[in-house]
Amino acid sequence: MEKTTKLSADLGALLAKYGHVLTTAESCTGGGVATAITDIAGSSGWLDRAFVTYSNEAKMEMLGVRVETLEEHGAVSEPVVLEMVQGALQHSNATIGVSISGVAGPGGGTDEKPVGTVCFAFADKHDWFFVETMHFSGDRAEVRQQAVMHALTRLHQHLI
Repeated sequence: MEKTTKLSADLGALLAKYGHVLTTAESCTGGGVATAITDIAGSSGWLDRAFVTYSNEAKMEMLGVRVETLEEHGAVSEPVVLEMVQGALQHSNATIGVSISGVAGPGGGTDEKPVGTVCFAFADKHDWFFVETMHFSGDRAEVRQQAVMHALTRLHQHLI
């Protein structure tokens, strides 16, 4: 079994065991986390919905990210992903969520946020949250795949 598939299946079992329902809010991964999850039969029992908010407008309109947060910190930032996951939880029936925004490349990187910079936020409806920035290497596909695996792994670690 492919590593992503096994991790998604294990995560699904944990979500079901603890009665959690997941939502995702993704930018640079373009729905990759949701795809990995929905590859698992029965995932409708523990995934409510997925938001792919690639543009800043989508982040604001679909998730309620504030324009001030985007202007002050940029789309690839911990404050933005925190607002993304909070918005995903608010606009869904989920109890736990993850959000991702990053620079997958090959362009778009800066000295401050080079290609491979990816911000994550994890939260639940019980006031738990965790925000972090990771730096992945490789081409666009590799950065995106590493980001998906990281999100699945962190969720799994939180639930075990």
